[in-house]
Amino acid sequence: MNQQNYAVESQRRNLHQAHQTSSPVHEQIERHSYTLGSLGMKNLGMVYHNLSVPQLIEKAVARGEGVFADNGALCVKTGKYTGRSPSDKFIVDEPSIHDEVDWNRVNVPLTQEKFDQLYRRMLAYVQGRDLFIFDGYVGADPQYRLSVRVINQLACQNLFAHQIFIRPTEEELQTHEPELTIIAVPGLQGDPDLDGINSEAFIVISFEKRIVLIGGSHYAGEIKKSAFSFMNYLMTKQGVLPMHCAANMDDDGNTALFFGLSGTGKTSLSADTTRHLIGDDEHGWSDRGVFNFEGGCYAKTLHLSHENEPQIWEAIHFGAVLENVILDEETREPDYDDESLTQNTRVAYPVEYIPNCAIPGIGSHPKTVIFLTADAFGVLPPIAKLTNSQAIYHFISGYTSKLAGTERGITEPQATFSCCFGKPFLPLCADVYGEMLYERLVKHNVDVYLVNTGWTGGSYGVGKRIAIQDSRAMVAAALNGELNRVRFYPDPIFKILVPEAVPGVDSDILDPRKTWSDSEAYEQQAQALAKKFVANFQQFNNVSQEIKQAGPSLD
Repeated sequence: MNQQNYAVESQRRNLHQAHQTSSPVHEQIERHSYTLGSLGMKNLGMVYHNLSVPQLIEKAVARGEGVFADNGALCVKTGKYTGRSPSDKFIVDEPSIHDEVDWNRVNVPLTQEKFDQLYRRMLAYVQGRDLFIFDGYVGADPQYRLSVRVINQLACQNLFAHQIFIRPTEEELQTHEPELTIIAVPGLQGDPDLDGINSEAFIVISFEKRIVLIGGSHYAGEIKKSAFSFMNYLMTKQGVLPMHCAANMDDDGNTALFFGLSGTGKTSLSADTTRHLIGDDEHGWSDRGVFNFEGGCYAKTLHLSHENEPQIWEAIHFGAVLENVILDEETREPDYDDESLTQNTRVAYPVEYIPNCAIPGIGSHPKTVIFLTADAFGVLPPIAKLTNSQAIYHFISGYTSKLAGTERGITEPQATFSCCFGKPFLPLCADVYGEMLYERLVKHNVDVYLVNTGWTGGSYGVGKRIAIQDSRAMVAAALNGELNRVRFYPDPIFKILVPEAVPGVDSDILDPRKTWSDSEAYEQQAQALAKKFVANFQQFNNVSQEIKQAGPSLD
């Protein structure tokens, strides 16, 4: 225990002996409680502030929160909630944001009274309990970074926050003042009848109070995504486009973006041994360029192998946090193929665990943008080039498949549309983000490609998943300019531009029609998907006619 935490422990013993909350001893403790009293938190147990990684791991193991894997990572289980729970996410309906928020099935309002009620229950719950604090930042660009404080009931979740967010220097820590506070107390269960929520789990964002309150779920991803949701509101006020994407760059500083929902390949394809990783999931695009919101990565580990994903494999060592990965009882060797708990097995680690990463996570304006989709219908080509209008059409559409385990209740891929490839995290209307992207594509003359990492030769259950080696080769050709030297032809239904050849890839897989044994079945499936596109896009009334016409044809 370091001197700072030893002092806190000694003072708490003195407080217990004094039995006087107004005594000078109490005032000293409040100062050493890192201003938690200003949040209404009183009579706490031990308060641990920005512990080191070894200290947090020691606490987590001692408290029975996790065990060591043979590679040195801390392995934890998250219980009932092994993925995000979108139906349990709420935004407090406050006057300053009421007319701005796009209220819908994912941006569900909660009254201020119900939030205050939940907050009071949280204050009662934490009394006498130990708490872990992480103070750090969201946003690698100092001009736009946000000071964040994460308060955790669990040491393992505080370790997650330490590895996912941007870690401060000792000097920065001395003057750190939180602009966003995330309080995660998974042991506190909500009451749907009492609290106006849907289950025992709740993730509630108050933009006015700059507080996120999380309870009932042990899934650490809720901490990360709630900060992203907050940035998706705040950054637009500062002229920054917030993006659910990965980013990397080559030796010359040429930046590429990879948009896509979880499981479509953002982390795997952006972790390229020939390029420098900026970040794997959340970025901002300002007038200065691209910057990572985070300081870590959160990768899926199902079927992880050293052969296919060497950088992620080697990043899993001491300091990494494995979630819901099954270990051999004797050897503690992870079995990444075991999905008995969930298909959404995960690992969190600092971005610097990836060799040749870009520190700080800042890049130039991108030269290339990749939209990743996992097409469960198996009808989209594995790669296609998009015009600017098509790019915004597909960006706002956000077509992909929800992959098993990523959200609760998803047991097999389901075709879905998630606008801007991140609807669950976007408080504002899709056209706000679409307009910002369009301006940047035009201004910086960006090439945009749609890459299908889903199925070929048939839909899910009939066809097969496109090999990651082929996806890597196609992405590499897009990034290094090789596709600028090949001919393209428009897909007759989707109108996107399909290359006739890609270096290192069998040309037969580039045209999905050729991969199906039944051409008539392909046409029926393609038309069915085209109709879904058209029907989904009818909700977007504020976009230009040019963008509306950039979608598939039903002729």
